[in-house]
Amino acid sequence: MYEDFHARDRFTGEDLHCTWKGTVVAIATRHADATDIRFAVNGRPVWIAMPNEAWVQQKAKNGHVITDYLAAQAAGHYLKSIIETGYDNGREMYTMSIDEVLQHVDQVVREAGHTSKLPQLPLVDSDSHPAELDFALPGEPHKIPLSE
Repeated sequence: MYEDFHARDRFTGEDLHCTWKGTVVAIATRHADATDIRFAVNGRPVWIAMPNEAWVQQKAKNGHVITDYLAAQAAGHYLKSIIETGYDNGREMYTMSIDEVLQHVDQVVREAGHTSKLPQLPLVDSDSHPAELDFALPGEPHKIPLSE
């Protein structure tokens, strides 16, 4: 879906390869009440800041939570939309409004059909073994202890 995608810049026609790189709660890093989702856009870092209040409003709206996977997908959906509509102007950080977060979350869930169908993160080459990456993926029944 939106953890690794291509978008065409509206004005230049350039093909931009966007890849999710990480999620950081910005309270500690920049003293903001937000969660920052980092992407690489043709290698250039781009951060999408999502206000944490959106998590509260999503839960109040329908009783469902915004998971880490869903937040990354919604931020990617937003990033793709700003690139394709010409809103992307090369900034390193974009801040979504609460309403934008809720809108993009709804669109991603509709597109996926259910949150259980969202791709798992982190992105890992299917030929790689977790021990080679110096970590074990969460929730995998065949976790390899790092002390081997």
